[in-house]
Amino acid sequence: MFRYLSIFILLIGFNAIGQKSTRPFPKDSVENDTIEKFYMIIEGDSIPREAIDLEEVVLLRKLKFNSNADRKRYLILRRKTRKVYPYAKLASERLVELNSRLDHIKGNRARKKYTKIVQNYIEEEFSAELKKLTRTEGQILVKLIHRQTGVTTFDLVKDLKSGWRAFWYNTTASMFDISLKEEYNPESNQEDFLIEDILQRSFRDNILERQNSALDFEYLELSDKWNKSPSPKKSS
Repeated sequence: MFRYLSIFILLIGFNAIGQKSTRPFPKDSVENDTIEKFYMIIEGDSIPREAIDLEEVVLLRKLKFNSNADRKRYLILRRKTRKVYPYAKLASERLVELNSRLDHIKGNRARKKYTKIVQNYIEEEFSAELKKLTRTEGQILVKLIHRQTGVTTFDLVKDLKSGWRAFWYNTTASMFDISLKEEYNPESNQEDFLIEDILQRSFRDNILERQNSALDFEYLELSDKWNKSPSPKKSS
């Protein structure tokens, strides 16, 4: 199964701010102002500022669990999600890059040559790691690829290869209880919502690098909906 996930990815192949306070700069237009202002010089920016723009702080609801077993399953799901998310993010980036480059390459031979170069590069970097994924990690990866690209893994393989190969890839995947057609739907699937919750908390804590979803949903609205004691499915 993971050989085929590898094939797909192979194919698509707040920083610290230095600051210092200075005496106020003279302003020709200031009249009758007795308040002394201090300005800051931001490293790399020649424009004096009275304030620093801070990143938005997202307040997330505290999760509640029915039992220690539910909490344990959530922690297992968190470990697996954090493990495979970088591969889904890579898939999205490679797909965008590949399509962008291919749009500027003329001729099928040149296009195939470039695709092969991307494939070989990704294979050297990530193929061995993808083969180590478990069944549940593989299914989470399939869902996250849909989250990042807006297209199922099955349809991506179909577009990049052929419908016949996509059929066999999905058939083989089914033998491992994994569907390449699986979609990411946090609005109706509780486990998918928990995966999204894990991602949002990991983005907030700078554990994972944020990449917005290609799908149309609002996490905070879903959080209100699923706020009733989450009970994630058991992961193996």
